[in-house]
Amino acid sequence: MSLLPDTARRVEEVAARAQTKGRAPSLALAIVRDRAVLHFTGAGERPMPDAETQYRLGSITKTMTATLVMQLRDEGFFALDDLLYRHLPGTSIGGVSLRQLLGHVSGLQREPDGPWWERTAGGDVDKLLADLGYDKLSGPPFRRYRYSNLAYGLLGAVLERVTGESWPDLIGKRLLDPLGMRRTTYGPVEPFARGYVVHALDDSLHEEPRLDSGAMAPAGQLWSTVTDMAKWAAFLTDPPSAVLPRETLDEMCAPVVLSDLESWTGGYGLGLQLFRVGERVFVGHGGSMPGYVAHLAVHRRSRLGVIVFANSYGLRGTHIRKVALAALTAAVDGEPVTPAPWQPPSPPSGEAAELVGRWWWMGREYEIHADGETVEMSGPNHWSKFVREAADRWRGADGENEGEILQVIRSPEGAALKIDIATFVFSRDPYDLA
Repeated sequence: MSLLPDTARRVEEVAARAQTKGRAPSLALAIVRDRAVLHFTGAGERPMPDAETQYRLGSITKTMTATLVMQLRDEGFFALDDLLYRHLPGTSIGGVSLRQLLGHVSGLQREPDGPWWERTAGGDVDKLLADLGYDKLSGPPFRRYRYSNLAYGLLGAVLERVTGESWPDLIGKRLLDPLGMRRTTYGPVEPFARGYVVHALDDSLHEEPRLDSGAMAPAGQLWSTVTDMAKWAAFLTDPPSAVLPRETLDEMCAPVVLSDLESWTGGYGLGLQLFRVGERVFVGHGGSMPGYVAHLAVHRRSRLGVIVFANSYGLRGTHIRKVALAALTAAVDGEPVTPAPWQPPSPPSGEAAELVGRWWWMGREYEIHADGETVEMSGPNHWSKFVREAADRWRGADGENEGEILQVIRSPEGAALKIDIATFVFSRDPYDLA
């Protein structure tokens, strides 16, 4: 499968303009779906970009650190509302929660103390914790979005403390190996793109060192390729349940905070950035380290994603996020999504069969359909799905009434007379307004 020719041309134009105007020695861009690279395009010659050359991910690494946190939460190692001191005792900022750290609403400052960690060989976890002081809190939790690399260094420390394993080992064992991401590594492995700062005055290239971030590695250490990141993009649209339940990924994609309070075009979930473009919301993350910028975003409904790498510290006159979102928008606009074939529903049985048909509330008509032991209710500007929990008790699984209880009210003879959904009572009688 590949992109339609018109879509491919639009994507190639986005990439070519970004590399030329942005003054990147090398830029790689790919549109992906279901672990496959649908279209790869590159520009520049240092190096000639291809789908197997490594670039540095920067903060895209945070999406994997956050996934580890959610895995261990699901396994009962901790709760997201645990305070930090429970797992890192003795820290003076222990009053912030893991959830706040994940969503960048902890009030923590952006960086740890000392020299700029991105251009310094990193220290160990003990030094990171020893340098913490109450002054690292620049404001109270949840007052506003405050992006914090330090928060993810601390989350990495929690992961190591509760498991007794190093963060690199956890990433490999729990994510990279199960997903077959063999070219995603802690440090660079040939072939990889050297990273540069392009001087603003004479366009000369200055190669950046490739340092080990140490205790801050969970915030931005990893290296990867387009081919491997196609697998991660697929994970962010529909994860294999053996790695992460779909419900947990949905939780990560739900907004915790808006990062753009003026136009509401950006937000943050639990480890994932949210980007609003028109009427769509894309999910992913950007990244930068000295010599590199990167971006990954997916449109979960169409399962399309974009990956962009450049081996320069920024793109002159633009931002790699704008490049990525422009390419992904072109792909989603231009590529029709083939609907799944219609299949007749399974015949309803038991209580589901009793609920099928028309119901009324306040003079408005609703209809329930069943597929086996699942029922769906539709009506004016309304849709809900329910699954049976017990006799006469159904739980909202999706839609307007997700999480709510549908209770069947029976007549003395045992017929399903009414249904009560969170105190809203529906009747078979269109004139029953009680």
